Amino acid sequence: MASSSLFAAARRLIRLGRRGGLVAVSPSRAAALSSRSNSQNDRPPQARQLGLQSTLWPLGHPGTPLVPEIELWAARDGNRLRSVELQRIVKELRKRRRHTQALEVSEWMNLKGHVKFLPKDHAIHLDLIGQVHGVEAAETYFNNLSDKDKTEKPYGALLNCYAREHLVDKVLAHFQKMKELGFVFSPLPYNNLMGLYTNLGQHERVPSIMAEMKSNGIVPDNFSYRICINSYGARADFFGLENTLEEMECQPQIVVDWNTYAVVANNYIKGNLREKAYSFLQKAEAKMDKRNSDAYNHLISLYGHLGDKSEAKRLWALQMSNCKRHINIDYTNMLAVLVKLDEIAEAEDLLKEWESSKNALDFQVPNVLLTGYRQKGLLDKAETLLDGFLKRGKRPPSTSWGIVAIGYAEKGNATKAFEMTKNALSVYAPNTGWILSPSILEMILKYLGDEGELKDVETFIDLLKVAVPMNSDMTEALSKARARDEKKAEEATEALNS
Repeated sequence: MASSSLFAAARRLIRLGRRGGLVAVSPSRAAALSSRSNSQNDRPPQARQLGLQSTLWPLGHPGTPLVPEIELWAARDGNRLRSVELQRIVKELRKRRRHTQALEVSEWMNLKGHVKFLPKDHAIHLDLIGQVHGVEAAETYFNNLSDKDKTEKPYGALLNCYAREHLVDKVLAHFQKMKELGFVFSPLPYNNLMGLYTNLGQHERVPSIMAEMKSNGIVPDNFSYRICINSYGARADFFGLENTLEEMECQPQIVVDWNTYAVVANNYIKGNLREKAYSFLQKAEAKMDKRNSDAYNHLISLYGHLGDKSEAKRLWALQMSNCKRHINIDYTNMLAVLVKLDEIAEAEDLLKEWESSKNALDFQVPNVLLTGYRQKGLLDKAETLLDGFLKRGKRPPSTSWGIVAIGYAEKGNATKAFEMTKNALSVYAPNTGWILSPSILEMILKYLGDEGELKDVETFIDLLKVAVPMNSDMTEALSKARARDEKKAEEATEALNS
C-alpha cells in the first residue's frame, strides 16, 4: 500500500514537471529519494563543531599554550583559519591581559604566514614583547624592522614601552626623535608623555604638556582630556578639573563618553565629594552602551568605593541581563566589590555561580575570595575552598596556596605557612605570577632549622631550589636539621647501650 502511494506521488510530480517546467523524475527515482529523505530524517543531527574562539576561551589558565589547540582545530575537517579571526583573538587576549598567550599567537601567525605583518601589526607585536620579555627585547625587535616598517606606529609602540617602565630619559629622547621624523602628528605620543608623569606622581607637569600639544596644532582626544582631568583631581584642584571638563564638552570633535564622566566621578570619590560623585556616575551610566561589560565593571567598582552595595548589585543584575557574555574578569570585579564591602557570604554565593557558568577555570577568580578570607583571618575557610577544588580534580596554582601561606605567616603560624608554601612549590611554574615573599621564606627556614624533621627540610629545599637560588639561609636550615638528627641518633644509641 505504501509502495503504491509512493508511485502515485511520483506520477503527480512528473505531471507537474510537464506543466511547470520541473525536471522529470521517474517513479523509481522518486521512491529512492523519498526513502533516502526518510532515513536522513531518522538520523540524529550532527553535532555542530565549535568555532575557533569558542574552542580557545574555555582553556583556562593564562599560561596554557594556545597554538597547539589552534593547529588541532585547523586540522579538523572543514575548519579554515582566517587572518581576521586570528587578529581578533590577539586583540581579545590583550584586552584580557593575557599577554603571553597573545604574543604566542602573534608570533605563530606571523611565522606561518597566516597574517602578513603591516606596521600596525609590528606595533602590536612589539608592545606584547615589551609586556612579556621587557624593554630590551622590544628594542631588539624594533631595531630589526626594515626601514619601510619603521613608521609612526612601531615608533609609538616603543615609546609606550619606555613610558610603561617609567624610563624618563629614554621617553624624552625617543619622543624628540619622533618629532624630528615628523611622527608626532596625533595626540598618542603626548598622551604617553602625560601618562608617564601621572604614573610618576608628577601631576603638575601634565597641563603644560597638554598646552604644548594644542600649541603645536594637535587636537586633544578623549584620553588626553581624561589624563588632564585626573591630574587636577590628584591635586584636589576641582576648579581646574571642572574647567577642563567644560572645555572638553565644548569641543565639536569630542563626544564625551561614559569613561570621562567615570574619571570625574572617581576624582570626586577620592575628594569625598559624594553628591557630585553620584551625579557623574549617573551621567556615565546614561552615556554607556548597555551591552558594554567594561563599563559595568568600572561603574560597579566605583560604587564599591562609595560603599554602595545596592547600586553595585543593581548594575550587576543589568550586566547579567544585557551582556551576552559574562567572562571571568566580570566575576572577579564583582567579587572584589563584595569582599571590599565585607559581604563574604554573598561573595561565596557568587563564586558558586561562577563555577556553574562553564567559564574557563582561571584561579584569579577564586583568588579574590581567598584574599578576602586572608584579610579577615578566615583561613580555615580558605583551606576548605582549596580542598574543594582538589576533590573535584582541579589543581590550585601556586598563587592560590601562596595567599593562604601569607595569612598564616601574618598570624605567626610557621607550621601552617610551611605547609601551604610546600603546596605552592609542588605546583610551581615560572612566570605564572607567584613570587615567594623573602620574609615568609625566612620564617619558614628558621622554623625548619629549629624544629623540622630532616626529611621534611630536605624535601622542602629540593622543591624550593626550583623557584629560589640556593642561599645561606637554606644551607643553614639543612645544617641545623642534620645536626639535630645526628644528635637524636647518638642519644638513641647511648640509650640502647646503657
